Order: sequence, then C-alpha cells, then structure tokens
Amino acid sequence: MTYSTVLSSLGGGVLIGLAAAILLYFNHRIAGISGIVAGLLQPWQLDSAWRLSFVIGLMVSTSLWFLMGGIISIKLDASYGVLVLSGLLVGYGTRLGNGCTSGHGICGLARLSARSVVATTCFMLTAALTVYLVQHVL
Repeated sequence: MTYSTVLSSLGGGVLIGLAAAILLYFNHRIAGISGIVAGLLQPWQLDSAWRLSFVIGLMVSTSLWFLMGGIISIKLDASYGVLVLSGLLVGYGTRLGNGCTSGHGICGLARLSARSVVATTCFMLTAALTVYLVQHVL
C-alpha cells in the first residue's frame, strides 16, 4: 500500500464521516444508504427530496472525481450471474439487518448503538469467513 493510497483512504473516510455528521446534525437523519434508497421506493413523501438529493450527490461525485482526473479502477473476476446473485443477497441481508454497512458501521457505531455493534460484528465476521473460504477452501 502506497503513501498516496493511505492518504486517499483517510481523506475519503473523513469526508464520509463529515457528510454523515452533517446529515445527522442538520436533518436529524442517518446516512444509511439502504434506508435512504428504500424511502425513495415508496410513494413520494415530504422527505423524498433530501433522499433524492443524497443519491444524486453520490452519483455526481463519482463523475466529478473522474472529470477532475481521478482514476477509477475496478477489476471484477466474477460473472454477471454471480454479481446479480451477490447484489440480491446483499439487499436481502440489508433488509434482514435493518440497515447496511454505512448505516450500522459508520453512523450506528458513532452513536454507540448496541444493535449496530452486533450488526457490524456480523458483517465483519461474515466477510472474513467468506474471504477465507474463497481463498483457501474453494
């Protein structure tokens, strides 16, 4: 890992934390992506505008990064079928756990939520077990 990778990761983490804190402080909302998107899938409500703005901001920021000369490099070694199945499983797990990694891992842990500690522990243990199985067993 290079020095610039560490700085980029640190900067990204700070920006995510700052954005989550601003949303919580000014809007009294948790920056959990699954909850924000789920709210958009319901009939239009008074709080749909900020949700839509948040999601558009996520998409626009990636485009801005690319336009400013940032490099976006993604290498996928899985088939589209595996990717679709993985996405469906993540969506199911998100609904089952009442939130996603951003909601529990960033916002929930910062608020010292016991439910988020349990959920994040489950996320991390499952990820570690999956990596071990894929790398060393299969």
